[in-house]
Amino acid sequence: MQRGADLLDGHLLRVLATLVEERSVSRAAARLRQTQPAVSGSLKRLREIFGDALLVRDGAAMVPTARAAGLALQARRALGEIEALLVEPEAFVAAKAEQRFRIASPDYIAPSWIARLAQHVSIEAPRCRIELRALGPTFDFERALADDELDLVIGNWPSPPEHLHISLLLEDELVCVMARNHALAQEGATQVSEADYLAAGHVVPVPYAMGQRGVVETYLGERRLARDARIEVPYFGLAPSIAASTELIFTTARHFADYHAGLLPLAVLKAPAGFPRMRFYQLWHDRVHHSAAHRWLRGLVAQFGRGLVEPR
Repeated sequence: MQRGADLLDGHLLRVLATLVEERSVSRAAARLRQTQPAVSGSLKRLREIFGDALLVRDGAAMVPTARAAGLALQARRALGEIEALLVEPEAFVAAKAEQRFRIASPDYIAPSWIARLAQHVSIEAPRCRIELRALGPTFDFERALADDELDLVIGNWPSPPEHLHISLLLEDELVCVMARNHALAQEGATQVSEADYLAAGHVVPVPYAMGQRGVVETYLGERRLARDARIEVPYFGLAPSIAASTELIFTTARHFADYHAGLLPLAVLKAPAGFPRMRFYQLWHDRVHHSAAHRWLRGLVAQFGRGLVEPR
């Protein structure tokens, strides 16, 4: 197969994709503006390279083999990548652009992040629009990205989807949020012990991704431990108010905790030793990977994300 791989080029990939689509040597030749003998010769070479008939007769018609159908799909993708290399990237002038950016994000990101992004876009790109979508446990963001319903997803996942483009925005420590008069928030306290953490009651938001467990549940589950989830809420934004008025603990990222501690009577203590850090990502589909406008947007998101976490 190595010799075949060396012989395979863009021309043969295009012939393969066209033959499978047209299911006819003559129609493929007309579409490619080549002679039938030339296309027949290319088909012969393709058969030798892949060791498969690729097109077989079914009565008067030609039909692709199962192998050919799969190869044609890969060929079209490869041709798209080749064309992307040859196309000059379009210029993006923020002040003149009229672009709609559709971003999905959960509510466990401090509002200041999105507010700064919106402020910058409104000043630098006043004709552009931002549409914010809420992530939820039943929202299939992977399909939405693929179907051109979303441009960018911001969030935290223990295992981000491997088939999407990904950029790490920031890492933040996990902290425990509780009422300022909580027994664990006595004067001088800076960290919750594991024993106290497991003995306490917790307010726990449901995961934001289908089939995913949260960072805390994943970590505790690996150690065969579990916390006492007294109240489950559908939104992270509800948890700080509940923690402020109960004896329950809310575990979240430092930047989110500090934001709400400035609004509510809350204490913020470090999570037990050994707890993982939270990683926040932005994800996007290959269809917008080369877009100058979307590269500009992703750069802004990354810039403001880095500014959320101060060195500690």
